Amino acid sequence: MAGDTGQDKGPGAPKVSAHPLARKPAGDPARVGGRGPGRPGGKGAGRPLPPGEQFFTPGATGLRRAVETRSATALVFLFQLPRWVVPVVMVVLMLTGVVVADWRGGLAVLPVLAFVLWLAYMSWPSLRPGARLLRVALVTFLALLTATRFGLF
Repeated sequence: MAGDTGQDKGPGAPKVSAHPLARKPAGDPARVGGRGPGRPGGKGAGRPLPPGEQFFTPGATGLRRAVETRSATALVFLFQLPRWVVPVVMVVLMLTGVVVADWRGGLAVLPVLAFVLWLAYMSWPSLRPGARLLRVALVTFLALLTATRFGLF
């Protein structure tokens, strides 16, 4: 069933329905991922979603649930882009921020900082302590770089 997560945890375990964007359309396999010959934006099939149709942290409430719900659309959009787009854009912005030593460099680093913060927040529950430390170090570096470009240090 398209609404099930496909993960049976045993009898009596609650089933979490998949986010509407994660459901695979029934029928034409060429249209999985929202692209197909008849859809604008693509001639062939888009990249299929990864296995597991669950976008949410099990048992999440409050702010985490709200952020995950609002982020689902953006995550699906980013996943459907060609794999090289996001890394290339982030590297160009980061290099601009490192090379340009005034407020324009700070403006270039801000989207990178926001993206890294967003991804760190989204992945935090599944990270080990070492990976969490690396995320904190990267966010600290980007925040300090941005602050220096704006002349705060």
